[in-house]
Amino acid sequence: MSDRTATTRRWGRRALAGLAAFALAGTALGHAMLDRASPPVGARVTASPARVELWFSERLEPVFSSVKVFDASGRQVDKRDGAVDPREPAHVGVSVPALPAGRYRVVWRAVSVDTHVTSGDYTFDVAP
Repeated sequence: MSDRTATTRRWGRRALAGLAAFALAGTALGHAMLDRASPPVGARVTASPARVELWFSERLEPVFSSVKVFDASGRQVDKRDGAVDPREPAHVGVSVPALPAGRYRVVWRAVSVDTHVTSGDYTFDVAP
């Protein structure tokens, strides 16, 4: 292989790597990612929270974003009043009744205002 061919291939690989990095960075932009939560991800709390609240990195589309809370048996235990806060559009919350000791799973779906969808879940424990 000639030096010129090797140089051309190196530049081609670098260009492809740069384009791939740019494309992946562009993919992450516009996605509402979970920033923080209350109760926090993986937390052990000593008292039942009144609400489960999540904050995201981007404004959410209220109609298509949701948060639900499930007990260890998979039964939905929140009050089904989950909503995006109109004063803080990157914040969504749902009320919960007094939760007995146990593990709870929070399941969320976030649609950013530019229609990118992310979803996820986490658990927290209410200590006895």
